[in-house]
Amino acid sequence: MATTTDSTPLAARLAGMLQAPRELWIVYLLKLVAVAGYGVLNSTLVLWLSADFGWSDERAAAVVLAWSLSMTVGTVLVGSLTDALGLKRTFFIGVVLCVLSRAVMVLAETPMVAIGAGLVPLAIGEAMATPVLVAAVRRYSSTSQRSFAFSLFYAMMNVGFLVAGFSFDWVREGLGEAGRLALPLVDAEISTYKTLLLLSLGIEMLLLPLVWFLREGVEATDEGVVVAPAMPAAAQAPNNGRLGSAWAVVRKSAHDTAGLFANLVRQDGFWRLIAFLLMIAFLKLIFMQMYYVYPKFGIRELGPGAPVGRLWAINSILIIALVPVVGLLTSKYSAYRMVVVGGIVSAASVFVMALPVAWFQGMADGWFGAFVAHWYLGLEGSVHPYYPMIALFVIGLSIGEALYSPRVYEYAAAIAPKGQETSYAALSYIPFLLAKLLIGAFSGMLLSRYCPAEGPRDSGTMWLFVALTASIAPVGLLVLARHIRVKEAGRVD
Repeated sequence: MATTTDSTPLAARLAGMLQAPRELWIVYLLKLVAVAGYGVLNSTLVLWLSADFGWSDERAAAVVLAWSLSMTVGTVLVGSLTDALGLKRTFFIGVVLCVLSRAVMVLAETPMVAIGAGLVPLAIGEAMATPVLVAAVRRYSSTSQRSFAFSLFYAMMNVGFLVAGFSFDWVREGLGEAGRLALPLVDAEISTYKTLLLLSLGIEMLLLPLVWFLREGVEATDEGVVVAPAMPAAAQAPNNGRLGSAWAVVRKSAHDTAGLFANLVRQDGFWRLIAFLLMIAFLKLIFMQMYYVYPKFGIRELGPGAPVGRLWAINSILIIALVPVVGLLTSKYSAYRMVVVGGIVSAASVFVMALPVAWFQGMADGWFGAFVAHWYLGLEGSVHPYYPMIALFVIGLSIGEALYSPRVYEYAAAIAPKGQETSYAALSYIPFLLAKLLIGAFSGMLLSRYCPAEGPRDSGTMWLFVALTASIAPVGLLVLARHIRVKEAGRVD
């Protein structure tokens, strides 16, 4: 296989990607579909719990926090399990759990059933499916392809979020925030937010046929694509009948998982990576705010039916365009440097939302407000200042994200020992875990206090809190650089 370097022309690098195995392109499609389903679900959960079960901001946020935390803890721990079970098998099991649990959430009439038989197994399913695709990109791309492969992977993730954002608004605008959808086959009606959960279920089901196109044992090396089908775990187990073999596989996988994770914490660079990821958590806090606080904030400040999904979709549109280009142009620079620069831009963007709304009235009445509200969103009449404010914030956040976020996944995967790619890929989700702890600690309180459903609001203070907290990331990375930075092979410091 021909190799490329950082001085290789752009066209040659793009051509090099065509030599990747078909599995890499299947992984991209799987990522797009999985994220689209997850994005619709994630934006709906808090609204669903409040509207369908009458829960307060604090209670709904607490339940979603517990679900999200358990999912992320599972994602971090399941990495070693995946290295023992295999990519395809783990992903398929996770998707089946996600499909079944979503179905329960759509049909459940009581919170106990919705949470116990819906959200709980959903967390397990998402945890099993999430790190697999990150590790798959590492396995199905050569060294020379890897930076661009991860950038394209991140871009495909944002195509999924773009689909989710538009779908979220489409359903809400069609049914209204408190609408009903008739289900003729079961002679029943479901709410707007259960309709969104049903849409998420339909998208998730598309993954089941796609996963079968993945071949076992395929790996892209610098010498070419190697196909060496791995022996199924069941075939390695004693032949004690179907149940006996299945139990043997479970026991062996559990043993291998424990051994892999125990070895993980003793490896060089592990704790430096953990410290690096702790800082990233303060940047991921911004995205947790957008998932679990922003939808209610937007509906309350801009009114029912406000196109909050399409406003946030500006992020996906820009990421799709920026990430592959940024990945190619900055591939010679270290992940650490790019994370610091991107972190500064991302944290600075949030301060826009903390400024007085009146300052943006002129912009709302000018060409930029008309472009965002009238041309992009298709709204009519006067433009609320929050429309250009949110757009500016999302644009700045997207530029920062394009600079740093794909490099976090690459950094974790690049330093992984052979055979433990998924274990290290799973560690790259630790920032989401910590960010969820941070946002969960104050998201419900911030909404109730500064952006309540009724009464006076002071949303700028809520966003100021988020901006100051996010700023810890770039400051911490600069201050702690000499202690936690790890040398990256082939990268300029």
